[in-house]
Amino acid sequence: MPIKIYKPTSEGRRGMTGVDFSVLTKSYPEKSLTFGRKKTSARNNRGRITVRHHGGGHKQLYRLIDFKQNKHNISGKVTSIEYDPNRTCFIALIVYKDGEKRYILAPKDLKVGSSVIASENTPLTTGNRLMLKNIPVGTFIHNVEFFPGKGGQLARSAGNSVQVMAQEGGYTHLLLPSSEIRKVPDSGYASIGVLSNTERNAITIGKAGRSRWMGIRPTVRASAMNPVDHPYGGGEGRALRGTRRPKTKWGKITGGRKTRNKNKRSNAFIIRRRKK
Repeated sequence: MPIKIYKPTSEGRRGMTGVDFSVLTKSYPEKSLTFGRKKTSARNNRGRITVRHHGGGHKQLYRLIDFKQNKHNISGKVTSIEYDPNRTCFIALIVYKDGEKRYILAPKDLKVGSSVIASENTPLTTGNRLMLKNIPVGTFIHNVEFFPGKGGQLARSAGNSVQVMAQEGGYTHLLLPSSEIRKVPDSGYASIGVLSNTERNAITIGKAGRSRWMGIRPTVRASAMNPVDHPYGGGEGRALRGTRRPKTKWGKITGGRKTRNKNKRSNAFIIRRRKK
């Protein structure tokens, strides 16, 4: 997908790039599948900030996405490819033969007019959804279920996919984008193909205001703070870090320390940890 390059009409526009939305076929979402969502600006029920750098942003309607796709053995037709402000990939509106409408994550090269179906064993066509044990080794898939029936949790962002590596003992071995190899129950479902909007990670925001439209507030460098606010704070001019190991704002060691629980039950399903 080509990246949209803007003319340098101002300093903010110079170097700015965006996603080319020419592949989209509809400007407004399906009203029956949308609802309003209140922003919390990352505050909890007491009004305290629990996640920093969140707040503001443009008003958004939430699109109800069908991650389960549990309408089995009924084919649906793609009627539109749409933008979703709540996720990085595009979404597709599916109209089934019985008239029901649902949104699904749109894989790359899915076209309006295409037919998709979810079944235990279907043709390996982009957009189709089938049981993991029936997917051949080497196939790229997305929206993969960790737990059968729960709905897809793996590979749901723009340009993302996982690759089937092996089928063994009731489990499917998957190569994740992080290079980790993990096994999941082969009775779960997954969709065929790589997700759309593959060039999204290459765009240049261009100006601070565009980050604010996205709901991202400014981040202050730790070395620019006072000693009371951060372990890196204080000093004359551009001072050195002053601490041997990198630390968070709250003095917790970060960068190099393993944080995963050694006794976590899902460790048994990790065949190979990600490469650094």
